Amino acid sequence: QVELVESGGGLVQAGGSLRLSCATSGLTLSTYTMGWFRQAPGKEREFVAFIRSDGLTYYSNSVKGRFTISRDSAKNTQYLQMNRVKLEDTAVYFCASRSVWHGSTWQGDYDYWGQGTQVTVSS
Repeated sequence: QVELVESGGGLVQAGGSLRLSCATSGLTLSTYTMGWFRQAPGKEREFVAFIRSDGLTYYSNSVKGRFTISRDSAKNTQYLQMNRVKLEDTAVYFCASRSVWHGSTWQGDYDYWGQGTQVTVSS
C-alpha cells in the first residue's frame, strides 16, 4: 500500500525559505515520477514541479528559479526547497506519485496523494 506524508509547512515571511518533505512508503522512489501540486483558497489545484525516475525535473513558470525538487531514495523521501517565497505561494502543498517514468503536469495522471501541508507566506 502506497502512502505519502507531507511535512515542513508553516508560516514564512516573503523572501524567506522553507523546505517541504514527502515521506513515502510502499513504492520505490527512484522508479516513480514524483510531483508537487498546490491549492490556494478558492482556486483549483495547480502543478508546481515533478521529478522523473531518471532525475529530470520540470517546474511551473511561477516557481521556476525559486523552487527545487529533489529526492533521497535511501530515505524514501522527496523534497521541495522553496526559496524567495512570495505571497502568492500561499497554499496547501500536496505530494503525488505516478507509477510511470515520464512526468506529467496534470493531476489526473498521478495515482497517489498525500494529505497536504499548509504553507502561508506573510508580508
